[in-house]
This record gives sequence, structure tokens and C-alpha cells, in this order.
Amino acid sequence: MSSLPAAVLAAGASPSPSPSPSGSSAPAVPTLQDAQESATNAASWVEQNWSTWLAMGLQILLILVVAVALRAVVRRAITKLIERMNRTVQAVDGSALGGLLVNAERRRQRAAAIGSVLRSVASFLILGTAALMVLGTFKINLAPLLASAGVAGVAIGFGARNLVTDFLSGVFMILEDQYGVGDVIDAGVATGEVIEVGLRVTKLRGDNGEIWYVRNGEVKRIGNLSQGWATAGVDVTVRAGEDLDRVKATLVEVAEKMGKEEPWNELLWSPIEVLGLDSVLIDSMVVRVSAKTMPGKSVTVERELRWRIKRAFDAASIRIVGGATAVEDQEDAPDPTAAVAAPSVYSNADSPQSAAATPIVPQRSAPSGK
Repeated sequence: MSSLPAAVLAAGASPSPSPSPSGSSAPAVPTLQDAQESATNAASWVEQNWSTWLAMGLQILLILVVAVALRAVVRRAITKLIERMNRTVQAVDGSALGGLLVNAERRRQRAAAIGSVLRSVASFLILGTAALMVLGTFKINLAPLLASAGVAGVAIGFGARNLVTDFLSGVFMILEDQYGVGDVIDAGVATGEVIEVGLRVTKLRGDNGEIWYVRNGEVKRIGNLSQGWATAGVDVTVRAGEDLDRVKATLVEVAEKMGKEEPWNELLWSPIEVLGLDSVLIDSMVVRVSAKTMPGKSVTVERELRWRIKRAFDAASIRIVGGATAVEDQEDAPDPTAAVAAPSVYSNADSPQSAAATPIVPQRSAPSGK
């Protein structure tokens, strides 16, 4: 067995073969001694650094475990918060105030959407922080990376400040549930029905069918006409000489009859009230009629109410003045020229009376010729 290293050394010390006629030298074949030295060096390097590797591995494992556990806890807390919001909505639905609030199903969908966004943001922040900590464990200098990201963020913020404003406004609009799909809103720059709500742009359909693209950052005020309840108000203008008791009795009869018929009994959320005289003028007076209606149905109720009031007033011989009836009122008024006397015949110079009253001019005799 002792002769094997000697033979190997003798073989290694043997002269190399003569170069080939082509002039190319064959690659040197590593010897067993070289392999032994390499293995010894690798074992020594591993022995010197295994403790460092073990510490780094344990640190990375601890970071990942803490990140996963924290992510699970945060997501569970967000889920509990969404469930509490849903229970609050269910409790409100059973109360008398539930009919005046937004649709419960819509609020549930909104709560689910908010929960999904919050869970995604929490996962991004927790896992991103864990990734940076893992890179720091590998002794990677994060200062240049963070500085470059900060400079890029500032540059993007200045260059796209309108985009950032639109995005933040859209986030708060969704979180506060200022409006949703199907609502009729007045956004100041445009009015119409909401057909899409985005984080940057809200799409509205106007009364004439046009689509408005409204940037969320440009909306300074929002009037939602589809939440809570709406008010239908009708002003009835009658002559100043009409009997107020008869006018009020006719309006009350119309209101009671309309409130009992379908589908108006569902659209009306309160009885139609005759509020009384809104204004009194010299030749007319205005009576105000009002009622609470379903959101977005005030215009429909007003049109039907005007229709019924006009028919009832025609049947009761109560005239509505103003507008198209102004000409008819002028026909009943006395002729202002009736009290004016007819012009005198003496004002016409060609009349016989004027000629008879004209004084006779004396004629001069012509001088006789000599």
C-alpha cells in the first residue's frame, strides 16, 4: 500500500510526451495530489465559515417566520373589522332608519372591496420590509438603493402630482362611500349617473346620453341625489281673488288620492303636504306643495303632481295664472280705451264741420287800369 504514492509521484515526475507534429500541447491532467489539496482547502474554508452561514440562515428564517406570522395577524384583524362593519349594516337594516340609508348590499360589497385593498397593502408593506431585511443580512448595502428609490419617488411625485392627487382623492371617495355606481350626482364640473368609479377617473352619463370623464382631483364638491331621500316641490300660482280654503281643499284631495294609488304610494316616503302661501303678489299668489320621495324620483313625482293639480283645478273652476294663461286673463280685463272720448271732427281739416267753422277771408278788389 505504501508503494502507491511513490508510483503516483513517479508517474507525475515522468517526462511529458513530445509535442505533436501539429504543434498543439495537450491540457495538463490534474493529479491526485492537486485534488487532495483542493479538497483540504475547501474543507478548511467550510470549517471556518459554517458558523457564519448557520447564523445567517437562522436570521433569515426568523425574519421570514415573523413576517408570515405578522401578515396573518394583520389580515385576520382586517377580516374581523369587515365582519363588524357588515354586522353594523345588518343591525341598521332592521331599524326605521334603514330605509333612509344606502343599499345594504352595496355597503357589503364596498366593505369587501376595502378589505381586499387593505389586505393587499398590508401584505406589500410587510413582505417588502422582510425582503429588505433579508438583503441586509447578506451584507448588501441598502443605502444607495434606498437613496435612489427616494430620489426617483420625489421626481415622480413632482412630475405626476396631478396623478397623485387624483389617486388619493379616489381612495378617500371610495373609503368614505361618497357615491357609487348607479347614483345620480352633481360633481360641479358635470352632472349625471355614475357608471364607473375608479381611483383616478369617475365616469358619468349625462341627461342627453353623453359620458363625462371627471378626474377625482378636480372634484371640489359632490351632491349625491341618490342617497337618503329627495324632495318634490310644486308651486301653484292662482289669482289673488281665489278662495284659499277651496284651493287648499282641492290640493289636499289631490294629495290624498295620489298617495293611495300605485306606484306613487311606493315612491312617496311621506304624505304630500300643502305648506301654504309661499308668496302673495298684487294679482296672484303662490301655494307651495311638497313631499319626500324615493331618491332620484322627485322629478317624476313633480310631473305627476302638476298633472293632477291642473285637472283638479279645471274641474273646480280654479284658474292657474301665469305662462300660457296670461293672454286669457287679458281678455277678461276691461278695455282701457273705453273711457277715452272719440276724437273731435274739428281735428280733421277736410271735414265739413271744420270747413264751416273756418273764418271767411275778405277778398281784395283788383285796381282798375288806366
